[in-house]
Amino acid sequence: MLKKEGSRDRNLKTHQRQTMTFVFVMVLVFSFVLCGRLSYLMIAMAPHYGVMAKELHERERKIKAKRGNLFDRNGNVIAGNVSVSTISVIHSQVKDPEKVISVLSKELELDENEVRKRVEKVSLREKVKSNVPKEVSDRIREYNLDGVMVDEDYKRYYPYGSLASHVIGFTGADNQGIIGLEVTYDEMLSGTDGAILTLTNASGIEIKNASEDRIEPISGKSLLLSLDINIQTYAEQAAARVMEQKAAKAVSIIIMNPDNGEIYGMVSLPEFNLNEPFVMSDGQKNTDMNVLNAMWRNPCISDTYEPGSTFKIITSAAALNEGVVSLNDSFHCPGYIAVEDRKIRCHKVTGHGSENFVQGVMNSCNPVFITLGARLGTDNFYKYLDKFMVLEKTGVDLPGEAKAVMHNKANVGAVELATISFGQSFQITPLRLMASVSSIINGGHSIVPHFGVAETDEELNIIRKLEFESKNNIISEDISNTMCNILESVVSEGTGKKAFVEGYHVAAKTGTSEKLPRRNNRYIASCIGFAPSSDPKVMALVLVDEPQGIYYGGTIAAPVIAELFDNILPYMGIEKDKGADTDEQSKQ
Repeated sequence: MLKKEGSRDRNLKTHQRQTMTFVFVMVLVFSFVLCGRLSYLMIAMAPHYGVMAKELHERERKIKAKRGNLFDRNGNVIAGNVSVSTISVIHSQVKDPEKVISVLSKELELDENEVRKRVEKVSLREKVKSNVPKEVSDRIREYNLDGVMVDEDYKRYYPYGSLASHVIGFTGADNQGIIGLEVTYDEMLSGTDGAILTLTNASGIEIKNASEDRIEPISGKSLLLSLDINIQTYAEQAAARVMEQKAAKAVSIIIMNPDNGEIYGMVSLPEFNLNEPFVMSDGQKNTDMNVLNAMWRNPCISDTYEPGSTFKIITSAAALNEGVVSLNDSFHCPGYIAVEDRKIRCHKVTGHGSENFVQGVMNSCNPVFITLGARLGTDNFYKYLDKFMVLEKTGVDLPGEAKAVMHNKANVGAVELATISFGQSFQITPLRLMASVSSIINGGHSIVPHFGVAETDEELNIIRKLEFESKNNIISEDISNTMCNILESVVSEGTGKKAFVEGYHVAAKTGTSEKLPRRNNRYIASCIGFAPSSDPKVMALVLVDEPQGIYYGGTIAAPVIAELFDNILPYMGIEKDKGADTDEQSKQ
């Protein structure tokens, strides 16, 4: 019996020792694991938790960078900045919410319930209103309200209101470009935001008298443009007059240097106020994006149209350069020409009778150009469409440019070739027409229409000049000079007489195109002109959309060219030529 009890005691002690050993081992393993975990957290993860702790105790407030200015070619600021503020609340720091709500709703002219939602919202920081005028934010700052942050900011300001609105564009609430040059050059203009770093306790309340770190913002670069405020103003005034006189739907004008592609002015009436881009012409604010996008759309680059007879410049240059016509080639116009089973009429229904090539251009005779198109043939015609880059975008430094809408070459028969030759059955943008014609009258080199000239600092010191590609030998210089002479005769003796300006050699080509669908009596009257004809310094295109009553380009658009050049040429310092025709010529 005693032996059995001794055996049980030994077994019990053995079991206890085993249990203690197991517990010891488990404690040892756990200690190793705990030490390993602590070592990992304290050593390996120290940077991570350091950042987290820093984020917990630091609060960052952005300092908006000052956006770069847009300068016109004379150094006038056409897009600048005004100092404003952004008002925010930090929920954890607000000690007297009712006072904060009362003050902010009063000073910011906001609904009290709307302010209450923002003040009572539990968040690290809640914006109440941005673009607050400085005098208002200064008053709010004087209240010394706990939890109310007044941060410096900038708001884009356009001192000329609606001037060149479709070109300049505007920025959004965050000062980011939305349309126009503001979005094209957004990266250059934006700059880099700065920040104010403040210390807070675990509850998120700023620690008073704690030091602040300030990262200064870097202002954006500025941009010097080719746009000229005075030329743009002349153009807008001329456009407004013809729009009112002809009760037109819209008027577009582009004024450009045909030698280098610098655009001096671009008008698309009706314009809109850049400082209130969501307000319609009737003074009402609109939130319908379809309506707003239509108002912001720039038809000079985004809309295509049938150019009509102004395109005959391209057909003429192609035929001369290819050698399929000479200046004295004879033609006969009975008022129409038969192409396959079609009878295509001339604008002069009684016909022009016998005429040479130059007279055919002066008369804008459709049968002459249909004949030229047939002589060139489809392959050659499309070769010159490529040379003049008619089917390509111009590469203008504005967003939203459209491409030409042209027949697939494989589908072009005699009738299609005939209509293309005098500017119908296809569509291009106004700016594309100007760029293509430029390469015909400037000696034969291509240009890229553009507004950007140079990146500058705020004092207009040039940092770098912007470059745009050009190609030579589009046509021969002799053909270019010949075309300039022919187009001058259009003004002196042909359909463009009303583009005449006393004392200057002006060249031009008029056009009248019927809008689709046909036979709705909706037309676009146009005229493209340049001066001086022997050495073009300035070029203009005028489009009058759906004029009421008389709708011919030579009657409506050509006088606008004359009005523009009468103002612009002296302004540009281009002196009158004593050898130019007198005013008696314009009365013929």
